[in-house]
Amino acid sequence: MHLGEEIVLEGGALVEKVVQAGRGGFCYELNGAFAHLLTALGYRVSLLAARMVMPDGSLGIPYDHLALRVETGQGQGQGGAAGTPRSWLVDVGAGAHSLYPLDYCERGEQRDPAGVFRIAEAEGEEEGDDLEVFKDGKLQYRLEQRPRELADFVPGCWWHRTSPESPFTRSLLCSLPAGTGTDRVTLSGRKLVITDASGRLERTLAEDEVLGAYRKYFGIALDRVPELREP
Repeated sequence: MHLGEEIVLEGGALVEKVVQAGRGGFCYELNGAFAHLLTALGYRVSLLAARMVMPDGSLGIPYDHLALRVETGQGQGQGGAAGTPRSWLVDVGAGAHSLYPLDYCERGEQRDPAGVFRIAEAEGEEEGDDLEVFKDGKLQYRLEQRPRELADFVPGCWWHRTSPESPFTRSLLCSLPAGTGTDRVTLSGRKLVITDASGRLERTLAEDEVLGAYRKYFGIALDRVPELREP
């Protein structure tokens, strides 16, 4: 969006962008492409809509976030040919989320290298309705359980790339896990932040260093630096 390019929510187009073109994306694109891959491998995948928790504690817009429910066992996918049926919450597009799938039906704590996660029935909701996903005791998002189509997320995608209230139009952000646990590298505008076992390194890049940082840390080759644009 910060290069003035369109975002096409279609499985093949997302795989072409993320895999073939070596580019990044936000939740609709990353989880959309991953769902396309998992489906091709034989897994049963449901697209689920979620609403992220905003800094003020409120929930985001409807279709604010896309996450995946993936079924394994009873011949579902390469890893579940003879296994017990299991459901997993898979999310590769929520920033500092779990590095491994979460047991969708487990309501206790689930430990992951990125933190301690918990899936709970949403407060005030009837059983079988919305779920809430917590990380280290803090609510991350509220998840609907009704399966959706990728096209259902087009309005949310449009809002996030055009609204002045969207966090994506207000900042330039590229972030990626950089190993195990909480290791991460983030480029926000020209501010580079690297967090690893040795601590936190933060510095402001010179303008002519930005494209090199995208290539070095994220494998993203660009011919021009992304810039904030008026929505």
